[in-house]
Amino acid sequence: MTGNPSVLFIGGTGTISSACVSEARDVGFDVTVLNRGKSKLRPLPEGVASLHADIEDDASTAAALDGRNFDVVADFMSFTTARLRRNVDLLRGHVGQYVFISSASAYQKRPLPPLPITESTPLRNDYWQYSRDKIACEDYLVGLWRSEGFPGTIVRPSHTYDQFMMPLLGRWTQIARARAGKPMVLWGDGTSLWTLTHASDFAYMFAGLLGNPAARGEAYQITGDCVMTWDAIATALAEAAGVQDVKIAHVASETIGRVLPDWWPELAGDKAGCAVFDCSKVRALRPGFATKVPFWQGAREIVAAFEAHPELAVVDAKLDAAFDKLVAISQLNDA
Repeated sequence: MTGNPSVLFIGGTGTISSACVSEARDVGFDVTVLNRGKSKLRPLPEGVASLHADIEDDASTAAALDGRNFDVVADFMSFTTARLRRNVDLLRGHVGQYVFISSASAYQKRPLPPLPITESTPLRNDYWQYSRDKIACEDYLVGLWRSEGFPGTIVRPSHTYDQFMMPLLGRWTQIARARAGKPMVLWGDGTSLWTLTHASDFAYMFAGLLGNPAARGEAYQITGDCVMTWDAIATALAEAAGVQDVKIAHVASETIGRVLPDWWPELAGDKAGCAVFDCSKVRALRPGFATKVPFWQGAREIVAAFEAHPELAVVDAKLDAAFDKLVAISQLNDA
């Protein structure tokens, strides 16, 4: 035993959680990760312990956690109140702080709230079930804090990425189109402001919450300072892929939703609006934040990582055909 505070990550090998695991270890936590132990893209760093369990299976999860105590638990894998309630029931009395990862998509986006978005911006999403479920989870934790003092902390990430997560709907299919001289497809007029955060920048601020008594019963949004238009985001990715003449087709979100109905909830409930955040609340807990990874650099890292992993650089033929249809519609409307 080292005497360092302990933190359990439920998840720990995802886009955001992997960077947070490394940061927590680096600032002196004894870090344990609970997951299936099957991640190949983001292996655990040296010095991190692992518990193997299928988080979808109640008995497996209960067996892995039985008799264990942690100063902090960071839950990246609860997407419904049923999952969150189960985890809380297993850990109640065995944890000093329970950090729940919610989502900035929980904020009301239609009508567009005053910018910048703060933690007091209303939570409401009429379009995306994922966001409504996160709101319900937040309500559950707030209720526990008020009724029994359960030490919950809520974290709302916005669009966070690393080298293995391309922050553009359509992902590699969009890059392949750009390389082929075909237009990339974007929603609206491409000028909406959007915040992108590299996972390592997120992790710096996240570490300031862990084990911090001031964070119990509080909610925090965490983003960096990289605010760009969608046109600039798409262009940066295409240029990182070696495209000199980037073509973009702008299509109304509603039109995209008719051709690609699976995209509509996320567009209408999140990405079709602007998202600029005031993160002064979380930054007060760990001063000194500065964006370390600008998106031009992040875009190059993404392209390089996808090219090094052919299983990621996949072109979806059906999606590509849908994009062609959307481009034709946009050209007809512009005629």
